[in-house]
Amino acid sequence: MKDIKEHGGNIYKYDIKYDFSANINPLGITENIKNALINSLDLCDKYPEPYSEKLVSAIAECKKISDKKIVCGNGASDLIYRIISYFKPEKSLIFEPSFSEYEKALRESESECEVIKYYLSPEKNFIADESFLDLLDESIDMLIIGNPNNPTGLTLNPELMERVSKKCIENDIYFLCDECFIDFIRNSEKVSAYRFINKNMIILKAFTKIYAMAGIRLGYAVFGDENIAEKIKTTGQCWSVSVPAQYAGITALKETDYIENTIRLIESERRFLTKNIKKLGIKVFKSEVNFILCYSDFEVYEMLKSEKIAVRNCENFDGLNKKFFRIAVRSNEENIILIDALRRCLNG
Repeated sequence: MKDIKEHGGNIYKYDIKYDFSANINPLGITENIKNALINSLDLCDKYPEPYSEKLVSAIAECKKISDKKIVCGNGASDLIYRIISYFKPEKSLIFEPSFSEYEKALRESESECEVIKYYLSPEKNFIADESFLDLLDESIDMLIIGNPNNPTGLTLNPELMERVSKKCIENDIYFLCDECFIDFIRNSEKVSAYRFINKNMIILKAFTKIYAMAGIRLGYAVFGDENIAEKIKTTGQCWSVSVPAQYAGITALKETDYIENTIRLIESERRFLTKNIKKLGIKVFKSEVNFILCYSDFEVYEMLKSEKIAVRNCENFDGLNKKFFRIAVRSNEENIILIDALRRCLNG
């Protein structure tokens, strides 16, 4: 396991003016969500609902899911640790490169989990193929996949996802599917694992990215099995979701126009960034979401610091090195600033 030096968004230790390292909605937090946070302050002298009952009901109504299958947490990462702590898998399978907290949580489990890795290849544009199905045998207790994956920005082919879900049932493998970035995709239901959900599946979602609420910390999980959801609900710390977070989440679910505006912006600006970064001689990998994985012979991450710009150094992703970097899709004005800075760094 590579050392997790830092995640994206850690701008506090550097003199950074433009942050492209964290994959947050460039439209920012909405006025309605801000007002919900402000209005919740009068209730902050009281404990929050222990299991976020009102928020769970709002999610269930919005997503057309039984409220008995939903568990909220202090961000998606909180739920990753709680779920793994509950199941205590002895042998798990993950993709690499992927979100480093998967492996960290597995290795910190009481079961001292053995982590098997399926490496996504840059030569194949980081696209997973059916070869990894052979690894899903009876020895595997848990599979964790990002859909879309971070840092590659790609979803699993739906036909392959269906085969994965069936194989997990056949071999009694618990399948944690992280869909925290899927709301940036138009018609996301077509590529969501929810189409194939079964009793062994758990789908992870977050308000962090799509609603620009990274500092609020709010996520939830949808379980195929209500009994497992009930057991996970009682794990971890009490009152894991604060009063402001619960109020912000309930309000965010009503911001449908905001989501459509976000998708439209991301589609347009991702094309703009891809086209112009390629012109600079940088390898740009295909992405479906609000960030792009790139490769350069130069250490772009370090070079951009002098421009007060942060991109995600991908050196600590297993399977990548310091010549890979990830760029968040921001506003057109910010994206132009990034492209101009890259041009100066690379061409002098």
